[in-house]
Amino acid sequence: MPKEDSDFSLSGRMEESNFAYFEPEIESKSKGRSLVIFGIAFMLVTAGIFSYYFLNQSEIDSQILDNTAFKTLEEKMAKHYGVGQFGSEHAHAALVVFVNGDKIDFSHPQFQIQSKYIHFENDNPYLIHKHATDVPLDMLFASFGLKITSDCIGLNYESGASQYCTDKDNSMTFLVNGRSNSNINLYEIRHNDRILISFGNSELVSEQIKYLEILEIHDIPKINKLVPGKDISV
Repeated sequence: MPKEDSDFSLSGRMEESNFAYFEPEIESKSKGRSLVIFGIAFMLVTAGIFSYYFLNQSEIDSQILDNTAFKTLEEKMAKHYGVGQFGSEHAHAALVVFVNGDKIDFSHPQFQIQSKYIHFENDNPYLIHKHATDVPLDMLFASFGLKITSDCIGLNYESGASQYCTDKDNSMTFLVNGRSNSNINLYEIRHNDRILISFGNSELVSEQIKYLEILEIHDIPKINKLVPGKDISV
């Protein structure tokens, strides 16, 4: 028996002692139940996600493969246009683009070898190299940010991109070997082609054609060589 002057004999001490003794156990059980509930919920959610994936696996995998974030612009365009295997063809053509009488100089690094299928190279400002079948000029333009429509030319490679559109004083001219071509973006160059794109005063076109005609178009090399660091043949 506890003594009368002991703590157990005092009013309320027995209850306090019991509560203090059992409180950790109660709290531990409560935390344990919470963890069990959380674990069950997590397992149910995880099972639902995996069930959905396996039931729709083919569709999801297809979406991942087709996701534009996983493809470069060149890869998407090559697939869109049905471009042939790299190296399936080699052709050279001369291209000059004039905007308000000023010729775009394609010798700058930002224009050189931006696509393995069709490009300028060796700092040449006009000579196109095409390295596969079914490669349209649109792939060349897109590779460095030149956007061309029937009415406008957009220079998106410049800081603060600019656009020029036809009006009563300015027109667009597209010529391939001296003949008009209204769908220049889809045109596939052939060896020795001469291509003129001109925006501005149409009276300047005749002089621009003369300039285009004197440009040298190099023959196709019989033996290809490797461009260092670019892993492409020229």
